[in-house]
Amino acid sequence: MASTTSTLPESDLFESFLQAEKAKDLLRLSTAGSVDDGKSTLIGRLLYDSRGIYEDQLEAVTKASVGRNAGAIDFSLLTDGLRAEREQGITIDVAYRYFATPKRKFIIADTPGHEQYTRNMVTGASTAELAIVLVDARNGMLPQSRRHAYIASLLGLPNLVVAVNKMDLVGYDQSVFDSIVRDFRQFLGESRIEPYFVPISALAGDNVVSSSSNMPWFDGPNLLEYLENVPVGGRTRHAPFRFPVQRVVRPNQDFRGYAGTVASGEIQPGDPVIVLPSGRRTTVQSITTFDGDLPRAAASEAVTLSLADEVDIIRGDVIIGVDELPQQSHAIEATLVWLNAAPAQLGARYRIKSGTRQSTCTLNSIEYRININTLAHESTRALEMNEIAVVHIETARPLVFDPYDTNRTTGSFILIDPATNATVAAGLIRGSYDEGRSGHSAQFEWRIEDGSLVVSLRNSNAGFSVASSEDSGAENGPLAIEDIEAVDALQHLLRRLRISLPDRADSEEGDYTI
Repeated sequence: MASTTSTLPESDLFESFLQAEKAKDLLRLSTAGSVDDGKSTLIGRLLYDSRGIYEDQLEAVTKASVGRNAGAIDFSLLTDGLRAEREQGITIDVAYRYFATPKRKFIIADTPGHEQYTRNMVTGASTAELAIVLVDARNGMLPQSRRHAYIASLLGLPNLVVAVNKMDLVGYDQSVFDSIVRDFRQFLGESRIEPYFVPISALAGDNVVSSSSNMPWFDGPNLLEYLENVPVGGRTRHAPFRFPVQRVVRPNQDFRGYAGTVASGEIQPGDPVIVLPSGRRTTVQSITTFDGDLPRAAASEAVTLSLADEVDIIRGDVIIGVDELPQQSHAIEATLVWLNAAPAQLGARYRIKSGTRQSTCTLNSIEYRININTLAHESTRALEMNEIAVVHIETARPLVFDPYDTNRTTGSFILIDPATNATVAAGLIRGSYDEGRSGHSAQFEWRIEDGSLVVSLRNSNAGFSVASSEDSGAENGPLAIEDIEAVDALQHLLRRLRISLPDRADSEEGDYTI
C-alpha cells in the first residue's frame, strides 16, 4: 500500500505552514463587564478548549489552582498573572493572549472590571474590532456593564457580543436570559451596534467552544463559532489612504524615506498623494521594507515610503490619497473619556497627541456630560475620573483628522498632562466646530518682501487649500505661524510697534507690513 506521507523537504513543509498561518485573518477582541462577571475565566476556557495552552502553562496553572475552589483548573489564572491579581481574585492590568484555530487567529485583551480601572478597559478596547461584554446572569446589568457597553459603542467597535455568563447558577433558565436581552436592547436604544447575545457558563464550558445540551432552547452558534465567522478588517482596508509619518529615514545621500504604519486604505508606487498640512502634491516612488520593496501596502503594514519629489516632511505630517481629503482645524469637538484622578478643568492646558503629531491644546468647554445609567445629557464644568463628555478643544497647531466614526486611527487622540506626563484622557473626534474665539481665531502667516516683514492675517475658519507640486513653498513664505505662544508674542510685539491687528475670527483679512 502506497504511503500518503508528504515527500516535501522539512523546510518546505515549514514554509508552507508559515504561509498558511499568514493567510489567516486576525481578529482582535477584548472582554468587558463588571467585577466578577467571569471575564478571565471565559478567556481561560477559550484557550483551554481550543488547545491554545502550552503544557508547561497548564501544569503551572493546575498547581496554582489548588485550594481556590474553582475546580481542578482555575481558568482565570491563565490571564491573571500578577501577584496582586491572584491574591485578590481580580484583574488589574490588561493581559493579552494569542491563540489560533484552523479558521482564524485571535488576540484577546482581558480588561479589568473595577470602575477605577476603566482606563485599562479603554486601552484594551481601543485596538479591538469586537468586544465581549459579560453579564452575570444572577445580577443582570450593573452600572459598570452599562459603562463598558457604552464605551465599546463609543470606540466604534463594529461587533459586540453580550455573553450572559453563569447560566449554570440560575438553572439554565431561559427567562433569565431573555430578561437580560430585553434590558440590554433597551439600554442600547438607537445605537448602530446590533449585539449578538449568547448564554454561556465559562466555568462549565457551556456554549463557549461547543454547544450546550443544558440549553436546548438556544439554537444560535456558540461563542467560538461566532468569533470564527464574524467579518473583520473591512473598515480600515476600504477607508481612504492615511499614512502618519513617524520618522524620516535618511541612511545616505541617495535615499530619503518616510517611515510609519498605514493607518487605512492602500497605496502602490505611482499613486498620487498629498502631504498635510503643507498641501504639497507628489507621487509614491517606492514602498520599502526590511525584506525589500513591495508592490502594494495596506492598512496596518509598517513601511517606508519614498516620494518622487523633494518635499519638506517631518514627524507628525500625514501623507494621504487624493480622493477623499481629511479635515483640518484648530477647533475640534470630541467625545472625551476622562482617565485621571485629578478632575478636568475648563481652560486647562494639555498636550494633545493625534497619530504621530503632538501639540498643546486648551479645554475650551464641556458641552455636556453623559449619564452612564440613563445616557441623558447633563451640564457640568468639570469631569471626574471615568466620566464621559462631549467637549470643545482648541489646539495650537491644526489637527489633520477624520471623524472617528469613519477612521478610528486619524479620529482619535489622547490628552497628556504636561506637568506629570500622565495620560489624562482619551478622545474621539466628532468634527470641527466654529470656535468664534478671540485672540487666536485668526491664522497668521509671514514672509519677507523687499526687506520688510509682512504679516498676513487669514481667517482660520476658511479651512486649508491643497497646493500643487509646482507651487512655491518657498523660503520667502508665506509660512504659517501655528503656535499659540508665538501668536501671543507676535501680537504683543505688534502692539508695542503701534500696529493694531484685529482679534476676532470675522475680522477683515489683510497684510500688515512692519
